[in-house]
Amino acid sequence: MSWIDIGSIDDIPLRGARIVKTEQGCVAVFRTDDNEVFATSDRCPHKGGPLSEGIVHGRKVTCPLHNWVFSLETGQAQGADEGQIATYPTRILDGRVMLDGTLLTAEAAA
Repeated sequence: MSWIDIGSIDDIPLRGARIVKTEQGCVAVFRTDDNEVFATSDRCPHKGGPLSEGIVHGRKVTCPLHNWVFSLETGQAQGADEGQIATYPTRILDGRVMLDGTLLTAEAAA
């Protein structure tokens, strides 16, 4: 794994998100009530809505455009919705959020 330091966990609000710009594109980084951090693609597959502006509830995010709900763990659409968003491994190290850039690099090469 190729870990990228993307900032302090305190820079991401509880039940909120931040955009991280990488060479391969934008990644939405979410923080739950339980201080868990998840990273996904920022675009909803339905209409391209910015998931980083969505509502975080538990381990899910709701797209702000049409209320599609996605699992932050798997990226899978929930309920009757269909589709999936890319997810990227994260970890917390000494209060810093680390993003695994391996999948980002693989996607850029594809």
